[in-house]
Amino acid sequence: MPSIEEMFSVRNRVFLFTGGAGILASSLAYELGKLGAKIVLTDIAPLEEKLEEFRKESIEVRGYRMDALNRAEVEEVAKKVIEEWGRVDALFNAAGGNMKDATTSPEVSFFDLPVEALQKVVNLNLFGGAIIPSQVFAKIMVNQEEGGCIINFSSMAALRPLTRVVGYSAAKAAVSNFTQWLAVYLAQNYTPKVRVNALAPGFFVTKQNYYLLYNEDGTLTPRGQSILAHTPCGRFGEPQDLLSTVLWLLSPASSFVTGVVVPVDGGFSAFSGV
Repeated sequence: MPSIEEMFSVRNRVFLFTGGAGILASSLAYELGKLGAKIVLTDIAPLEEKLEEFRKESIEVRGYRMDALNRAEVEEVAKKVIEEWGRVDALFNAAGGNMKDATTSPEVSFFDLPVEALQKVVNLNLFGGAIIPSQVFAKIMVNQEEGGCIINFSSMAALRPLTRVVGYSAAKAAVSNFTQWLAVYLAQNYTPKVRVNALAPGFFVTKQNYYLLYNEDGTLTPRGQSILAHTPCGRFGEPQDLLSTVLWLLSPASSFVTGVVVPVDGGFSAFSGV
């Protein structure tokens, strides 16, 4: 048996993030990079500021503009990573998010939501946020002797559909289902050394959901107050709250774990409200 330090070591392993400019993805990548991992950030948003932060900590990092919905762009990035580092040890499917136009409100009912906005949210979170990058990188991983890990980003909205975010809830439920499907498919048809799991973060403050949780003056909205009242830990999540779970999912300690969705939610999914 390896030592605990060896079991959870990520040194020199290659981790690729879609949605790498986002708060959760970039924070996780930063912490893993400080532990010695080689990091690849991809996004359609600018990455230079993030890359500079990483380099100041002597993290070995690369950044590529990549639309996760464009398979040709994903394949091009995969080719560059393989040419430079020879492998991809883990894919973090962190691309995703919600749109205000796909969210109900007192002014806009479900019946008035534009179908195009709902389709964009589903496409972003399911196809760009899970399926397309997995098609490209899982194909690489099944041919690696050591296999690899895919970590998808689901949501509390997949476990307990949340009011207002109809398209997002549906898309994240599909991500959870796809996580289970792909885990079984790869293990049965290729190798159990490629494991597929997902995180279901509780309520973390991001650019996408800030307007749902906070008023312009920085006070909590009624929705933000309700969330904290239903979160036994009594706070919103911090990006570092995900790190220990990720280290476990990446390590040999979870070699018998595939196809699961792990809540990291401060107890939200366990609380009935009573």
